[in-house]
Amino acid sequence: MDGRGGGKAVTEGAVESGFSGKRTAEIVGITYRQLDYWARTDLIRPSLADAQGSGSRRAYSYQDLLELKVVKTLLDAGIRLEMVRDVFSYLRENLGTDVASANLVINGSSPLLVSGEEIIDLIHQGQGVLNVLPLAGVKEALDNAIIELFPGVEHQIKATG
Repeated sequence: MDGRGGGKAVTEGAVESGFSGKRTAEIVGITYRQLDYWARTDLIRPSLADAQGSGSRRAYSYQDLLELKVVKTLLDAGIRLEMVRDVFSYLRENLGTDVASANLVINGSSPLLVSGEEIIDLIHQGQGVLNVLPLAGVKEALDNAIIELFPGVEHQIKATG
C-alpha cells in the first residue's frame, strides 16, 4: 500500500481506463459534490462512462480532467459559475479539445480570450483592471497530481504531451 488508498489496484492503465469520480475530484482539487453537480448540469460530463442510475459509476478521461481543471482555475480566478459555463462553451466551440491552451485576460469579473493579436470579449460586460490568467500551467499541474497519486503512470503522462 502506498498510503493514499490506491495500493496495487492502481495499474499503469489508469490513464487509458479512466478515473473514477472520487479520484477525479481528488486530482482536480474539487469536491465530489461539485463534480457530481457539474456532470448533472452538463458543464462537463464524463466521456468514458456516464452514470446510468443508482450504483453505476462515472469514468473520466484525461481530457475530461484537463477541462475540469480549467473550470476550477476560472472559478478560482473569481469567475462566477454561470459565466464559466458561457466561457467554456465558447472555448469548446472555438478551440475544440485544446481548451487548456487558451490565454484569458480577466477584465474585472469578465473574461476575455487572447487569440493571436485579438482580444475577444467572452461575456460582453463592463470595464475593470486587467489580470492575465494563463491556462498553460493547468496541464502541468494536472499531470503532476496524477503522477503523485499514480507514480507508475508517469511515462504515460509524459508521452501525452
